[in-house]
Amino acid sequence: MDNSSGVGVLDKAVLVLNALEAGPASLAQLVQATGLARPTAHRLAVALEHHRIVSRDTQGRFVLGPRLSELSTAAGEDRLLAVAGPVLTQLRDLTGESAQLYRRQGDERVCVAAAERASGLRDTVPVGSALPMIAGSAAQILLAWEEPDRLHRGLRGAKFTAATLASVRRRGWAHSVGEREQGVASVSAPVRGAGGKVVAAVSVSGPIERLTRTPGRMHAAPVVSAAERITESMRRAN
Repeated sequence: MDNSSGVGVLDKAVLVLNALEAGPASLAQLVQATGLARPTAHRLAVALEHHRIVSRDTQGRFVLGPRLSELSTAAGEDRLLAVAGPVLTQLRDLTGESAQLYRRQGDERVCVAAAERASGLRDTVPVGSALPMIAGSAAQILLAWEEPDRLHRGLRGAKFTAATLASVRRRGWAHSVGEREQGVASVSAPVRGAGGKVVAAVSVSGPIERLTRTPGRMHAAPVVSAAERITESMRRAN
């Protein structure tokens, strides 16, 4: 067997998964694609189905299962955090403001990574904080490129408008002044994953006294650059 690891049952299970990568397969098609004996192919496919690594479609054919998608999502998130950490630190040092990375989870956005200012006034958003999707520049970023129906649902009760999001899409970044929290301003830009989909938002935030009422003028360029660096690193990792 090519690419043998020396663990026969594992190598045969990978043959089954590689065959299913091309699409749904009946048992006969699995046997043909893998070269495995029919009882072996059936035993492995059913065992993989038990662990949700393989599933069945409506016609009873074997297909790749939901567990693979779950593992892929977890791997993507881990890779995102590993890539983002150093970039957020550089962004903080460059701007002198707290830097955060947000992902959307349902009707909330969650801070999944941050680099805080060492001292002085700061807008601290602890990692794990769940904030609403109706206010703030990161919320604007995470909503602006959604499908139209989801975008319009997201605008219900929001402190920003469809016109705001159109501007965000046009210039590629968002800013907010006292939108989520009085006295706080922020600037955010999109991190993109496969197919250009927005998967996260990079932000800097701090007091209006420092960021002013036009925070994008001060910090849009470094925030956009940071988001693009994370996007490019994710692309290279795939």
